[in-house]
Amino acid sequence: MKVIDLHCDALTKLARFENANFRNDSRIYSNYERIKGGNVKVQVFAIFIHPSIPKEQKFKEVLRQIQAFHKFVLSEPGMVHIKDWNQIDELEDGQIGAVLSLEGCDAIDDDIEKLKVILDAGVKIVGLTWNYENKVGYGASEDSTKGIKPFGKKVIELLNERDIIIDVAHLNERGFYDLMPLAKKVIASHCNSRTLCDHPRNLTDEQVKMLVEKGGRIHVVFYPPLIEKEKETTTIEKLVEHIKYLSHLVGAENVGFGSDFDGMDPLSVHHLSNASEFPNIIDRLRKEFTKEEVKLFSEAGFVNYVKQFA
Repeated sequence: MKVIDLHCDALTKLARFENANFRNDSRIYSNYERIKGGNVKVQVFAIFIHPSIPKEQKFKEVLRQIQAFHKFVLSEPGMVHIKDWNQIDELEDGQIGAVLSLEGCDAIDDDIEKLKVILDAGVKIVGLTWNYENKVGYGASEDSTKGIKPFGKKVIELLNERDIIIDVAHLNERGFYDLMPLAKKVIASHCNSRTLCDHPRNLTDEQVKMLVEKGGRIHVVFYPPLIEKEKETTTIEKLVEHIKYLSHLVGAENVGFGSDFDGMDPLSVHHLSNASEFPNIIDRLRKEFTKEEVKLFSEAGFVNYVKQFA
């Protein structure tokens, strides 16, 4: 069964590591051989700018990661840059779709022209914040009563104009609720249920329902502390509990995968530590759900979601 994974951080490593290669570098958990071995049909590659990078260098780092995407990822056989969601249905056997996303708008500061440059590079999904405050709004680690800033509303307007999916994964609660009436297209690319794991990066039942009512989806993340509170390792069974809970809450068609491979090492789920092990979660889900439901989780649900934008 094919898989669509909405989040990995391979680009940060490809742009940073000496002698990096995308094909089989063991330091990259979502490298080419691993995503191919895991039956990944579409992989979203996040552009993530670490908060430790000096302000004046952040936009340059975005460009370095976009360059790494072209130099390393798209040079592998069969990798196809998805610039239009219709391309997913056009992928041939052996081809893998590669999508760019932006994990937080820190790098643009208060310059909307920088965001336009990033979108022109083919970015299809944009998160407004990472965990901390920026000129757009407040992240999940910030005061939950502070929301989207005036500049953030300008950013949302541009994203709506460009038909970009806005990612709520790292927004704080107030930012989430501020965004919902303003955004055209929304998604949670890598979050779990806060009912099962009380962490500010996870979504409450109310948020999940509102997200789906808005037409969005939630993609579960494989990061142990978001599966079991304060755990550095966990099991596939615990991750499946989140999938079961969320599917009962909003339907299997609205739940998918957003692994966060390469953004959480050395933490991992047992037997789900890199992209080649996606079949392990698929096999485990088959014990709990119908074949049709498992296909919705793994691929079909997201394909149906983006078809509405065609």
